[in-house]
Amino acid sequence: MKSILMPAVALLTALLTAPLTVISAQAQNFPTRPIRIVVPFAAGGPADITTRNIAPRLTELLGQSIVVDNRAGGNGTIGAEAMIRAAPDGHTLLMTTASVTSINMVTYAKPPYDTLRDMLPLSPVMTTGSLIVLHPSMPAKNLKEFVAFAKTRPNQIAFGSAGTGGTLHLGLEMLMAEAKIKITHVAYKGAAPAVTDVIAGQIQGMFVDLPVISPYVKSGRVRAIAVAAQQRSPHFPDIPSAKEAGFANIDMLNYYGLLTQSKVPRDIALKLHDAIIKTVNTPAVRERLLSVGADPLTMSIEEFTDYIRKDIEKWRKVVKGANLSFER
Repeated sequence: MKSILMPAVALLTALLTAPLTVISAQAQNFPTRPIRIVVPFAAGGPADITTRNIAPRLTELLGQSIVVDNRAGGNGTIGAEAMIRAAPDGHTLLMTTASVTSINMVTYAKPPYDTLRDMLPLSPVMTTGSLIVLHPSMPAKNLKEFVAFAKTRPNQIAFGSAGTGGTLHLGLEMLMAEAKIKITHVAYKGAAPAVTDVIAGQIQGMFVDLPVISPYVKSGRVRAIAVAAQQRSPHFPDIPSAKEAGFANIDMLNYYGLLTQSKVPRDIALKLHDAIIKTVNTPAVRERLLSVGADPLTMSIEEFTDYIRKDIEKWRKVVKGANLSFER
């Protein structure tokens, strides 16, 4: 009896452990080709800048080149869907923002994907605040003056954003609701083209994340009238916060991070996570992120997943309070 039972036990053990052995071998050899990072916004925006800042170090750590694939449109949904449809082997990542993985879940009546079902959060890379900026020709020198000016010109002032329903658009909606003003919203396929039009005077202003606007504030090509937050930014300590101007509900902290598909094997996801952590904590990378007004940040897979879950609920309250809903 013993001689019959032992081979059966050995066979069962082999069958149970075989998949783990295969996955471990996959992770050991991973990656086998270039890693594609989908950026769901136009080139030159903060998501694109962030990706290109970390790409060289990620290339060194993973031993494969990084291909940046800009897929702008639909407030990030086009790029997000492109990542989700790719083979779940870890070779395709998404550089995400709160707009893509949090806000889209609560602004669209029928979101094209479910962040917590279809995606695997790997780690944030950084967080950043936003500034409210104007073209220098505008007479307002601060947020109070701008609100007073806007009240006399309902819908005659145009503000751009990186897309309908994103953080920058919602910042504008919050300001209009709280200040009781009406501003025309102009949606772009990313922050960079909107910034270009502010600089050119085609639109009068916008809410915009620090990484893409910092150089233009420092050079005087745009005028920053407030930090869209409860407190001043350490990167621009001389610019007052929205709260100081009397608008305490405007708080626009954004996150940028890397995700992959939820079906990617755990061993490969952990290898990617480890490379991201090491990249963000590389002194030269941290310095690059800090230099553009960002705050480097990393988390475990579980922490980042929980962070996004809570962020979705935070924006759900904002959207519900403003009674906003958008069709895709």
